[in-house]
Amino acid sequence: MILVVDSGSTKTDWIALSDDGKHLFQTQTLGLNPQVLSQEIIRERIVNNFDLSKHSSEVSGLYFYGAGCGVEKPRSLIKEVFEEVFSNAQEVTIKEDTYAALYATAIKGRKSVICILGTGSNCSYFNGEILEQKVKSLGYIIMDDASGNYFGRQLIRDYKFGKIPQILAQKFETEYDLSSENIKNQLYKHPNPNTYLATFARFLIENKDEPYMQKLIRKGLTLFIEHQVVMQFPNAKEIPIHFVGSIGFYLQKELKEVLSSFELTSGTILKRPIDGLVKYHREFIISK
Repeated sequence: MILVVDSGSTKTDWIALSDDGKHLFQTQTLGLNPQVLSQEIIRERIVNNFDLSKHSSEVSGLYFYGAGCGVEKPRSLIKEVFEEVFSNAQEVTIKEDTYAALYATAIKGRKSVICILGTGSNCSYFNGEILEQKVKSLGYIIMDDASGNYFGRQLIRDYKFGKIPQILAQKFETEYDLSSENIKNQLYKHPNPNTYLATFARFLIENKDEPYMQKLIRKGLTLFIEHQVVMQFPNAKEIPIHFVGSIGFYLQKELKEVLSSFELTSGTILKRPIDGLVKYHREFIISK
């Protein structure tokens, strides 16, 4: 049995395949970002899942694609947990989540830009053969334009500064605990502050047709496209721009309009890449 895993900061999708590629089961845990979580929390989230705990000894290979795995130290941290929990696995492969987006959207031999717009955001270039990372992410505090946590941060700031229209602000405060004490507690004393910020993106999406929200959405998307795509890739106008993640998926109308304003072409837009990942592993991993 092998496990194919796609992990963001908010949630993690797991699909188990037999040695001949048949679907065995699928499950979900909370996100497993090793840059914001300790090994103890990561291990707890895995072993507390019934399906994973029940079948842990049957796993012979694990292919994990996750947020926060772009550098060696976090990759090593989470790999140690996997090797402990799935002790019979002969192969444990850890790659950043951009590879999941790549395998789910891109076509081998065709150049494209691969973007992630979910809890966090990221962008890479696929030259048809290999993935190239032009800008290394510095995490949710400094980067992550147009991500769930970016929009959450902007909403909280605008609410506190009185910039959200009154009717919308009243609706906002009925749906969330916006006390300064709670916000600071969530941001500075709890794990996954980026995930907490991203929870506010639901409110943005549900009210996205409001003029205030449209202005906020287009500002964030413009920042992302300009910084991560236009300024990095001279040939961006000649190739498709693919997106994976809930923010890109639910805001795809606005996203396509912003892309068009830069004379860019939208490619595939997926909410999550797990199905494409499974197809890739059946074709290129299991069949070998």
